[in-house]
Amino acid sequence: MSNTIEAIHLLENKLKNLISNYEFLKKENEILLQNTTKLQYQLQEKEQLFAEQKKKYDLLKIAKTIDGRGENTKDTKLKINTLIREIDKCIIQLNE
Repeated sequence: MSNTIEAIHLLENKLKNLISNYEFLKKENEILLQNTTKLQYQLQEKEQLFAEQKKKYDLLKIAKTIDGRGENTKDTKLKINTLIREIDKCIIQLNE
């Protein structure tokens, strides 16, 4: 009979241990999910900032090529022609 009681106590201890581990892992999972959400939000902000900076960089690049003072006169002419074609397309769409 004492073996049965010892087995029950051992089982109770193991069950308490499992419940304790479960609660700990549950809390840890919640914390990790919160961190994941926070990191996803930060990543989205960084991607938006990167897109804005890239757009500014592209505009600066266009402005420098249009400037025409450098050795890139051919690039400048090509860029101007591209811009004129885009403007022409916009005008055509407005006239329709």
